[in-house]
Amino acid sequence: MPLDQTFTGRSYPPVDQYHVSREKIREFADAIGDANPLFHDSEAARAAGHPDVLAPPTFLTLLNLPKINGIVSDPALGLDYSRMVHGDQGFRYERPVYAGDVLEIAARIDSIMARAGNDFINLRAEITDADGKLVCATRAQLVVRGADA
Repeated sequence: MPLDQTFTGRSYPPVDQYHVSREKIREFADAIGDANPLFHDSEAARAAGHPDVLAPPTFLTLLNLPKINGIVSDPALGLDYSRMVHGDQGFRYERPVYAGDVLEIAARIDSIMARAGNDFINLRAEITDADGKLVCATRAQLVVRGADA
């Protein structure tokens, strides 16, 4: 079943806040195998000029992925998750993420198109801080393989 093209342009506002903690940053850094002291040690981070423990660049996947999953799980969209593959992903940072940040994420569907029997859905998200300032803009492209693929 093709994706519902009327979802193009649909926006998904923030529904809750994410409180970035030192422990979550450490857990994430451990999970990706990065022993960088800036991700683990407050004193090392401060000595390097940061206000607290710094989050690895891909840390915001912890916010972005659940937002995307919430969008694509809407049955009305018609996305068969078992046929979906990740086509592309990008993060554009305005500033680093630190322990103590309080973040929110809003997203939208930029486009939905069909090509060569496959559906492509392009999503964008903005992650903002407690002051409403942009921290990071993300983009993702998901490909839903056609029945003959």
